[in-house]
Amino acid sequence: MLRKPFQGRAMDKLLLIDDEDDVRYSFKRIFASPDLDLETAASGEEGLEVIKRFQPDLVLMDVRMGGINGLETLRRIRQDDAKLPVIMMTAFGTTQTAIEAMKLGAYDYLLKPFDVPQLKQLVADALKAARDMKQVVACEPLLESEDYDLGIVGRSQPMQEVFKMIGQLAGSDATALITGESGTGKELVARAIYQNSQRNDKPYLPINCAAIPENLLESELFGHEKGSFTGANSQRIGKFEQCDRGTLFLDEIGDMTLATQAKILRVLQNGTIERVGGNKPIKVDVRIIAATNKRLEEAVAAKEFREDLFYRLNVVRVSLPPLRERPGDIPLLIDYFLNTIAQAEGRKPKSILEDAQERLVGHDWPGNVRELENVMRRTIVMAKGDAIRADDLPSDIRPGRAAPAGPGQALGQAEPPPATANDLGSIAATLFHWAKEQPDLAVLPAVERELIAHALRETNGNQVRAAKLLGITRATLRKRIEKFGIKQAISVE
Repeated sequence: MLRKPFQGRAMDKLLLIDDEDDVRYSFKRIFASPDLDLETAASGEEGLEVIKRFQPDLVLMDVRMGGINGLETLRRIRQDDAKLPVIMMTAFGTTQTAIEAMKLGAYDYLLKPFDVPQLKQLVADALKAARDMKQVVACEPLLESEDYDLGIVGRSQPMQEVFKMIGQLAGSDATALITGESGTGKELVARAIYQNSQRNDKPYLPINCAAIPENLLESELFGHEKGSFTGANSQRIGKFEQCDRGTLFLDEIGDMTLATQAKILRVLQNGTIERVGGNKPIKVDVRIIAATNKRLEEAVAAKEFREDLFYRLNVVRVSLPPLRERPGDIPLLIDYFLNTIAQAEGRKPKSILEDAQERLVGHDWPGNVRELENVMRRTIVMAKGDAIRADDLPSDIRPGRAAPAGPGQALGQAEPPPATANDLGSIAATLFHWAKEQPDLAVLPAVERELIAHALRETNGNQVRAAKLLGITRATLRKRIEKFGIKQAISVE
C-alpha cells in the first residue's frame, strides 16, 4: 500500500549569489520567513564555499559577476552535485546564455527586474523539486513502524508484484506507465522507480497534467520563445529541457489534449522538442514515467487518447491495486500512520483498540490510502484518550453502519435465509461481475478474507466454532488469520 505520509520537514535553505548589494538586500526582504533560511554570497568563489558549509536546497545566482561568472560557477556546482537546483538570473538576457545555462543543468532562468509573485512561485516549485529528489523511497515491504521512511508499505501478494516491477525497472531506462485509482500512491511509486534507477543522480521533476490549464501546459513542458503569444515577454525553458538526462513524471497523463499528446509522442520517438513559437528542434534525453487513474484502453477506443502514444507509454506497466483488494495490509498502514503522524507532531503515538481496527479493516476505502491517512489524522486529533476506540472513528465507519455489499466487505450483515445452490450461484455471478469490471481484483483472496473475518465476528472470536462454521480445521484457520493480518479478540474453546 502506497502513500506519502504526513510528516514534518526541516526548514528549507536558500542561497543567493549576486555581486549587487541591492539585490541581496531585496532578497532578504522578499524571502523573510520563519520557514526559510536564507544566506547570501557576493561572488561565485564565495558561493562555492558557502555551498560546502551551508548545504542549500536551492541556489539563485547572477550570470554576470566579478571573478568567476555565473555559468562557470554553475559548471563547478554540477561537478559536485547534479541534483542541486540552480536558478540563473541576469539583466542581460540572450538566447545563447539561456541555452548554455540549461545545458549546464540550471533549473530555470530569470530576467531582471523580477516579477515578485513569479519569483516566489518559481522558488517554491524548485524547493519542492529538491525535496522530491532527496526523499528516499523504500522498495521493500516494511513491517516495523520504526523502519518506515516514506516507505511503500505492504506484504500482500499484489504489493509484492509492485515491488518486483520496481526492481525490474531499476536497471533500465524503459518508459513506465503506472495505473491505479486515485489515492493508491502512483507518485510514490514513480519516485521509487527514479530513486532506484541509473538516473538517480540527475533531476526528477513531477508534473500534474490535470492541475495545469491546457493553454499553459504546452509552455510548461516545452518552454516558449519571446513574443510567441500574449504575455510571453521573455524566453522560457520548459520542463523537458530542465530535466535533460533526468526523469520526468507526467501524472494524470490521461487528461492531456490530443494536440499535446502528439508532442509527447514526438519526444518519445525522436528525443526532440520544440519550444512554443520556435521552429528549431532541441535534443533532450529524458526518461518518462507516466501515471493515470483512467482506463487508457477505453480512452483510445473513444478516440480521446492517441493509440500510438498509448503503446509508446505502455512499455512496462505497474498496476496498483486499490486498498479494498488488500485488506490484510490495512493494519500495517494503521500502525504506520499512528507512528509517523505522532513523530511529525512530536507526541507519543496513540494505540488502537481491536474493535476500531476491525472497523477500519472492514471499510471499503473508495479513496484508498489517501482516505485512510486522512481518517487517521482526524481520529488522532479527535480521540479523547490514548487509545482509539470505534466511537472515535468518523460516522461512516462507526459500528452499526449499514455497509453496502461489495468486494472487500462482509457478504452480508443481516441474518440470511437458508442458502440454496441457486443463491450461491447468484453470489458467484455477482463476484465475477465485479472481477470483470476491475481486472486487478483478486476474487478468491478477497472473499476468503471476508468469510474468515465474518465467521470470527459471528462466533465472538472463538476459533474452534469459527473453523467449524467455515468447514476447515482450526490450524488452517489460524494460518489464514495470520496470512490476512486479521486482529480479533479470540478464544480457542
